[in-house]
Amino acid sequence: MIVSEGFKLPKGFKASGIHAGIKKYKKDMALIYSPGVCTSASTYTTNKVKAAPVQYDISVKDLPKHGIIANSGNANAVTGAKGLEDAARMAFEAAGYLDAAKEDFFVCSTGVIGVHLDMEKIRNGIKELVRNLSESDESAKDASEAILTTDTMRKECSVTVRIDGRDVVVSGFAKGSGMIHPNMATMLCFVTTDCAISHEALQQMLGSSVEDTFNMISVDGDTSTNDTCIVLANGEAGNREITGKGREYDAFKEALTYVLGRLACMIAKDGEGAGRFIEVKVEGARSKKDARILARSVVSSNLVKAAFFGSDANWGRILCAMGYSGASFDPGRVKLLFSSEKGSVVVLEDGEPVGFDEDKAKAILLEPSVSVLAVLGDGNAKATAWGCDLTYDYVRINGDYRS
Repeated sequence: MIVSEGFKLPKGFKASGIHAGIKKYKKDMALIYSPGVCTSASTYTTNKVKAAPVQYDISVKDLPKHGIIANSGNANAVTGAKGLEDAARMAFEAAGYLDAAKEDFFVCSTGVIGVHLDMEKIRNGIKELVRNLSESDESAKDASEAILTTDTMRKECSVTVRIDGRDVVVSGFAKGSGMIHPNMATMLCFVTTDCAISHEALQQMLGSSVEDTFNMISVDGDTSTNDTCIVLANGEAGNREITGKGREYDAFKEALTYVLGRLACMIAKDGEGAGRFIEVKVEGARSKKDARILARSVVSSNLVKAAFFGSDANWGRILCAMGYSGASFDPGRVKLLFSSEKGSVVVLEDGEPVGFDEDKAKAILLEPSVSVLAVLGDGNAKATAWGCDLTYDYVRINGDYRS
């Protein structure tokens, strides 16, 4: 598997990103398009309050697709019947310019909740997006930039993997900085590939990969109304279609999971106001489910996040978060370690405190990326979750988000 920098369009895909005036200055509309028909897979927010584009996408998710039309700056969420009409209209407008049906396009929005879209700006934006469609790296960059809101950087990843003797590209970009919490989706993520794969195989694969990637990150404990992850596969690589499990299925799944995992970590690192990236590893759990629950509980704890903001080796908060998680484990067998590029320090052994050098621990926790390892000794299962610290800037950013 070869990893490339940035978001590279696979064979047969085009993209564009523009400023349509939804936001004051930044790009705010994106289009991904394949003239060839794509199989697709998708997952959506578990929030009962689902934005209009999410409701629309769910209604057409099993149909073949040509692309995705997206906007940022306005979530089109909690906007009633008009919001649903506007979401469908976005698909209809894109389809009209590209000789397709509205069901051929997914629609995604992100931004402020409770405000109707300015459909004149949307319509003019779609016209410009279609005019600017290109296979160039610059157009791919424009598209990935156009879906950002409070993000401070683009989140992109591309890999090439050998499938059935053919080079297959799996390439994705995402947005996410706040309202990030486990239970997919947690953000917007668009993945394109020129692999030939059936809808059923791709959907099964995406669901499994999301469990170990996007469902294992948390920034602030809020699950958004608009969270969506979409994969489009147009088959242009020319490999024999993957329809079920086997060597080719495993190779493609590894590539897809790698891309999703990289994007998930980028989202966690770019959490609103974040100063420190946190990785929580749980090993020796009785089951994979228990390991996931424990890791997510720790990385989601505001008290743990606050301790990392202060570079405080407060291991008691970690054990507390594990204890209320609901997972099965024996507290009397737990070993806890902190580590970073400055080294590692054991703070708990067999459920009892260990004397450790506070200065060394402080130096370890002052690093921009810090890892927690919890070894349980109850079994062989393991899991990893990712998040960030909780800072003053998080409150500042979200205190005036609509301004």
